Amino acid sequence: MSQEIRNLEPKALWNKFADLNAVPRPSKKEERVIEFMKNFGNNLGLETFEDEIRNVIIRKPATAGMENRKAIVLQGHLDMVHQKNSDTVFDFDTQGIDMYVDGDWVRARGTTLGADNGLGVAAIMAILESTDIPHPAIEALFTIDEETGMTGALNLKGGILQGQILLNMDTEEDDEIDIGCAGGIDVTATAEYDEEETPEGSVGYTITVKGLKGGHSGMDIHKGLGNANKIMNRLLFDGFDNFGLQISEIKGGSLRNAIPRESEAKVIIAEVYDEAFVFDMQQIVNEIKTEFKTTEPNLEVVFEKMEATPAKVMPTIAQFYFVRSMYTAHNGVYRMSADFDDLVETSNNIAKVIVGEGQLSVQCLTRSSVETSKFDLANALRSAFELMGCEVEFSGSYPGWTPNSESEILDVLVPIYEKQNGEKPKVVACHAGLECGILGTNYPDMDMISFGPTIHGAHSPDERASISSSQKFWKFVLEILANIPVK
Repeated sequence: MSQEIRNLEPKALWNKFADLNAVPRPSKKEERVIEFMKNFGNNLGLETFEDEIRNVIIRKPATAGMENRKAIVLQGHLDMVHQKNSDTVFDFDTQGIDMYVDGDWVRARGTTLGADNGLGVAAIMAILESTDIPHPAIEALFTIDEETGMTGALNLKGGILQGQILLNMDTEEDDEIDIGCAGGIDVTATAEYDEEETPEGSVGYTITVKGLKGGHSGMDIHKGLGNANKIMNRLLFDGFDNFGLQISEIKGGSLRNAIPRESEAKVIIAEVYDEAFVFDMQQIVNEIKTEFKTTEPNLEVVFEKMEATPAKVMPTIAQFYFVRSMYTAHNGVYRMSADFDDLVETSNNIAKVIVGEGQLSVQCLTRSSVETSKFDLANALRSAFELMGCEVEFSGSYPGWTPNSESEILDVLVPIYEKQNGEKPKVVACHAGLECGILGTNYPDMDMISFGPTIHGAHSPDERASISSSQKFWKFVLEILANIPVK
């Protein structure tokens, strides 16, 4: 781990982040970071335990003179999104994140940084370890599997937490205080088909879509970024009619909560079109590049002739319905909020597409701050894929977080922010999935708020955390702790 990270200010925060990022912690593989966090709490002599689902809770008594303040829950999630560039050699199961300083930013070499939500977790660790920070009684709640199912929050039982106020540290713009968020649901379409032999007189090509920015499928969904799966489908759409193109394999995207950056398809075309194929397809590529020249200047589409032609392909009738269903399925913003300016209400991310060996799978993440709208869009997707014969499953549904404009802790944070920064913060609801709404199901009387340092490019290898913002965030946290309301 680079010493330059540990020398950043505030050192208490960045040293804990460096410690945390040395521990592999992909979603659903948090065993090592759970043990790391339990050892951290136990070594401090603090009450430390895990619940039935393996969330870690650490309790620290109030400092002298703060015993009459309301007990608080400091909350963050232990897991991180594991995304890397295709040319980066890295094993998230065994390696710690390789970080470096780039001006005002901390970045990772070719991978996600884990600042989402590692900086929030590190701040909580620094507070737990401190001996000179005034604070009320604290329960630190470190949840698991936030990124791929909200599993930890969904399975946290009522009665475990004793705090009256929850401070979630998972917001990614330092001038925002979040009081609400979107819920989500996983939509998965699957089907089987009988492969057929590749026709005689065929040649194989690999088509690769790459160079897209990717990003957070909630926070970045409104930015007009390219979706590799939709772009690939556009390239394949009229391929059979024009070139006798048939699909052998498609592998596009990876995680539901990441806008897909890359897609690769292995196809065959009729040999008679071999010379014309790449030339003619380039016109479509140029059209797409023109459309995305502002948001995706590094978009690249590569056509490579294969040495060995694929032996099996998708039948033309199955391919006909598949590419049309993919074209029909909505991706991106579905509806803007009528109650909050510039807030996405409902959206969908066509996150992962796998085709080959007689099976296909399309995985989506549908988000909305309105429960009925969430299911409206999910049913629209279901309809698009059922019409081609897919089985469609809804899973992992979690609720949004309804804003509480009369929050007592909000009345604490706003004047502190204004005093420290000379301007009012933006009090908003966000289109990401925060755990507050889920936690509120079993703790309906808990007053909740979310804030954090500036992090850009989350869920992509371009993820970066602002150093100056971390200093602003840390100063904000310390003043909040000193001003928690009395019981």
